[in-house]
Amino acid sequence: MTGAATAAKPIGRTTSGRKGGSGGVFALTPTTGLGLGVALVWFSILVMLPLAAVVGASLAGGFGDFVDTLTDRQTFAALRLTVIEALLVTIVNAVLGTVVAWVLVRDQFRGKRVLDVVIDIPFALPTIVAGLVLLSLYGPQSPVGINIVNTRQGIFMALLFVTLPFVVRTVQPVLIELDADVEEAAASLGASRATTFRRVILPSLVPAIAAGSSLGFARAISEFGSLVLISGNTPFKTEVASLKIFKFLEGDNQAGAAAVAVLLLLVAVLAIVALDLISRRAARRG
Repeated sequence: MTGAATAAKPIGRTTSGRKGGSGGVFALTPTTGLGLGVALVWFSILVMLPLAAVVGASLAGGFGDFVDTLTDRQTFAALRLTVIEALLVTIVNAVLGTVVAWVLVRDQFRGKRVLDVVIDIPFALPTIVAGLVLLSLYGPQSPVGINIVNTRQGIFMALLFVTLPFVVRTVQPVLIELDADVEEAAASLGASRATTFRRVILPSLVPAIAAGSSLGFARAISEFGSLVLISGNTPFKTEVASLKIFKFLEGDNQAGAAAVAVLLLLVAVLAIVALDLISRRAARRG
């Protein structure tokens, strides 16, 4: 009887087992707890508190003023132009950035190391210097006879310049770590190069492409320095959101500037979430 009762007892249902399982998952050592606390305080000081302050400033005049600022025709035109140009730049970067990363990883050619260094120049240059570089080449005194100042093409070019490295640098390490044996196995089974890329390589690259694209998009909608000299800041034509914020601050309208900033923040967060969902779905289907 005793042996049968013991044998029939469910395995792994002891009280001590439950305690050990939950405690092992959630327990923090003193060192881990201290590190987590420092990280949360540091993150709050640098990110959460300033964001809360901006949101509070945007509602200083009430929700009605917040809505009126964003629905103003001139402000709305600046926001629309900013988002459209940033989306176009993100699409171009997603494609060409992946191509550049592929060339740098998979191909061997003279000057490869130089190109690999040059790609990071937009990261190193102050954005106002980037604007001056573009103005020197594509301004009124352009040596190539092209003037893109005070045009949407100029805005597009400036945003492309400052966001160039993002997709390249997120895709490149993934390509380096990609197992070549999987591609060889697909080829040995009769898969074409296009099929191998679509079914084997691309699913691995999509999360990196999405990460780089979201970073590039967030940088594009908030870009200021390179656009000061290029855009011309003409209302309803080439005025972008960052320059609109600057105008609000010059006019001592901090609430209006904060309202535009909050909307840009929301757009950036939505874009990051959307790209993350797309990358997860594409990776599962792959």
